[in-house]
Amino acid sequence: MAAPTPLDHSASGYSVAHAYWLAEAARAAYKSPEEAEYLSHSWGFDRFRHFSSPHTMPFPIDDTQAYVAASDRMVLVAFRGTEPQNLRDWLSDVNTPPVPGPARKGFVHYGFHRALDVVHPQVRDTVAEFKDDGQTVWFTGHSLGGALAMLSGARMHFEAPNLVPHGVYTYGQPRTCDRDLAKAYDTALKGRTFRFVNNNDIVPQVPPTPAFQHVDAVRYFDAAGKLHDRMPALGLLADKVKGATADPFAPASDGVRDHFIDTYVTLLERNL
Repeated sequence: MAAPTPLDHSASGYSVAHAYWLAEAARAAYKSPEEAEYLSHSWGFDRFRHFSSPHTMPFPIDDTQAYVAASDRMVLVAFRGTEPQNLRDWLSDVNTPPVPGPARKGFVHYGFHRALDVVHPQVRDTVAEFKDDGQTVWFTGHSLGGALAMLSGARMHFEAPNLVPHGVYTYGQPRTCDRDLAKAYDTALKGRTFRFVNNNDIVPQVPPTPAFQHVDAVRYFDAAGKLHDRMPALGLLADKVKGATADPFAPASDGVRDHFIDTYVTLLERNL
């Protein structure tokens, strides 16, 4: 296992090293604003702004949290996730109809739309403020945070074209939108979105298809922790069974265990 090199603020394309650092940034979104700011400074960012907006009506998520960090070459947007069990139960409820997506393209799960709405204007305005010298813009998030990163990146592309993301990296992201928005998103951000899925992670399996779809492109960790550029068609079921039976004393816990952000960071570090 190679030691991680410092975060490259000049990165312009996909690399496992960049995926590792954006996973670290997604993990920092779970920490206090002070800890996240300290970490961002240690990674070379000299500007930082944190957002936390509560939901005022009964809602499965107490609040939405995100931060924006910037250097002279890179602007980073990271969204916080939530507990996998809470997220799975909430997303399995299909009684709430979806709402129109960014620029009226397709439809989005109502909960994601609402969770992003409370912080997106501040995030958008801060990215515009910090992007003052042609910096690249990157979005990241884990779990719910991955869905919000994808949707925020989509809003930037379709509604604020001067703030188009150079990359969107998500980890354990749930299905977020319908087929029409997924298709428009994949066309608009082709080669700039990378959705990491760890073996039996339960969250990428909800909300249910066909109403909700994933966006491309997937990067898959098999049961042994090896990173693949796609989910292998042959042997995928066997690999998932292998992962689910790795712990004979708690096979049902594999889907939750595979979801933790710490696991994604560790697997990416192993694959450097």
